[in-house]
Amino acid sequence: QVQLVESGGGSVQAGGSLKLSCAASGFTHTRNYVAWFRQAPGKEREGVAIIWPGGVTYHTDSVKGRFTIAQDYAKNTVYLQMNNMIPEDTAMYYCAGRDGRAAFSGALEVKNFPYWGQGTQVTVSS
Repeated sequence: QVQLVESGGGSVQAGGSLKLSCAASGFTHTRNYVAWFRQAPGKEREGVAIIWPGGVTYHTDSVKGRFTIAQDYAKNTVYLQMNNMIPEDTAMYYCAGRDGRAAFSGALEVKNFPYWGQGTQVTVSS
């Protein structure tokens, strides 16, 4: 059984930092694709970043230079370090996974990820 659990959300002022964690069970990060998505009230869920089994990463333009996805293989945990945060970053953040045995383009689309965590809330005030 695959379980993904996010943690680390909270409230910060603009310019502050937060570090989110995605802990997995029944799912090994080294063998799979792991991504971060976010969804603000009334808006579509959007991709934020992805890390491939080999360690290659991609970050969407809106967070490049501010957010960094990384992994700790020993802890089977994927992180999202968020720096220089802005109010537009306010959203529910979700960890998502995809089986890594088949070829994949890496496209950050909700439909490409069958495994999801419950989300962790991030709020950035002005």
